[in-house]
Amino acid sequence: MTSDPVKFAYWVPNVSGGLVISDIEQRTSWTPEYNRRLAQIAEAAGFDYALSQIRFTAGYGAENQHESVSFSQDLLARTERLKVIAALLPGPWNPALAAKQIATISHLSGGRIAVNVVSGWFRGEFAAIGEPWLDHDERYRRSEEFIRALRGIWSEESFTFRGDFYRFSDYSLKPKPVDPQPEIFQGGSSRAARDMAARVSDWYFTNGNTPEGLRTQVEDIRTKAAANGHKVKVGINAFAIVRETEAEAQAVLQEIIAKANPEAVRGFAGQVVNAGRASPEGEGNWAKSSFEDLVQYNDGFRSNLIGTPDQVAERIVGLKEAGADLILLGFLHFQEEVDYFGKHVLPRVRDIEARKKQTFAAE
Repeated sequence: MTSDPVKFAYWVPNVSGGLVISDIEQRTSWTPEYNRRLAQIAEAAGFDYALSQIRFTAGYGAENQHESVSFSQDLLARTERLKVIAALLPGPWNPALAAKQIATISHLSGGRIAVNVVSGWFRGEFAAIGEPWLDHDERYRRSEEFIRALRGIWSEESFTFRGDFYRFSDYSLKPKPVDPQPEIFQGGSSRAARDMAARVSDWYFTNGNTPEGLRTQVEDIRTKAAANGHKVKVGINAFAIVRETEAEAQAVLQEIIAKANPEAVRGFAGQVVNAGRASPEGEGNWAKSSFEDLVQYNDGFRSNLIGTPDQVAERIVGLKEAGADLILLGFLHFQEEVDYFGKHVLPRVRDIEARKKQTFAAE
């Protein structure tokens, strides 16, 4: 377990429909006005990062989607310390365009922009916008070239690259981003995703999981990263339901599931066959997800941050002890629950971390 405090991020609801595929009331909005205020609340609450989403077409309750990079820039302009992670999708984005966009935003924001390279699994979206569809592991090969191109463009005066997906000849980008270079995040749980992270990514996001399941992934990825002379940090998805009593929190969870939209969940399940289940080994994100898991897009219920502030704080530290450096959070009612989390959960996490650090130092 790292001695550094665990970091916190939240999913930016720049996509309509909230973070669960359910007809339960969600006092969350996808509008710019709502998100600007949410970013300020999250910053005051002690969150480190916000992650914008990338979607191109409607579906599964998400009828409207704001573009991730421009939306991220707007949030950065309304905050002072919060870092914003803009989702990029190789295919629609060329690394030259992405490198230029992010370098400019780096200067505008004082270096607070990062990127999340999404390898892409909504096959219907690719068909709708006329982008070629690649098999699972080929998508990760393209993403790795994409990341290597970003790093090269940002660091080399004259960048030349000959890959299977991207080519550059003596390309010079000026100005470069503010030092240090923007952090590069990626998602996935498959063999290809973990191996790519162990070679090129700064951060590896995985779907919600138990501490035991997370520990297995962390040990695998960090062992391989060390063999590559590389270091990678790990973030885990979680959907937080924090209430005064455990019974109240569990009742909310059961209401979310009871009011799930079965048609939308089934449609989402039909798309995830193109993700982890499509990997050669049949592992990865959503490979073993149940109907209940899929009601929250990224298996967030499985991380079990559902209960009282004390219970949730203890479980967060448990995930940290399993190897998580960052907790990526979704909520039912974002503004009010992010504020509550900052006041009632985050201080408890810091207290537990401090006590454990003192105990460790005394041994």
